[in-house]
Amino acid sequence: MLPEYDFQVLKLTSKFYEDYPNPPYVEIETKQSRRYNCLLIQTHYDYFICVPFRSRVKHKYCYHFKNSVRSRRGQSALDYSKAAIIKNTDYLDTVQGIVDSDEYVEMMHHINKIVAEAVSYVEDYVAFKNNVDNHITIQEFERRYKFSTLPYFHDILGID
Repeated sequence: MLPEYDFQVLKLTSKFYEDYPNPPYVEIETKQSRRYNCLLIQTHYDYFICVPFRSRVKHKYCYHFKNSVRSRRGQSALDYSKAAIIKNTDYLDTVQGIVDSDEYVEMMHHINKIVAEAVSYVEDYVAFKNNVDNHITIQEFERRYKFSTLPYFHDILGID
């Protein structure tokens, strides 16, 4: 049974991008002309997981949309590997994000699965880095997290 989670779709503020510039934070998704829409998940931890909507994702560490116009054009997804871990609420825009209506409907239909996968992706990373649980091999860890944003958030995630 999945614990209760609050969630919403929004964007991160320009303050977030000022504090996490590219470089050196090269894995954080940015585009010069716009900020990414994200699924913001309020966890039972003391932080939010902000999972970006992306138009082209080729790996499996995400939720691939199957029924949207964008997904038929190119593998759109909610990308867990590019999630930002947010504690500072100044990084959260107060305006609701806008996403394709068909992706929103599909997301809502699968929200429990998406939240469980996103939280699990982060929890597996933290457990591995803290040597708490080694149910994944070093090779699998490297495959999953090679291009992940999570190393940027060790302070928030409680990793030494």
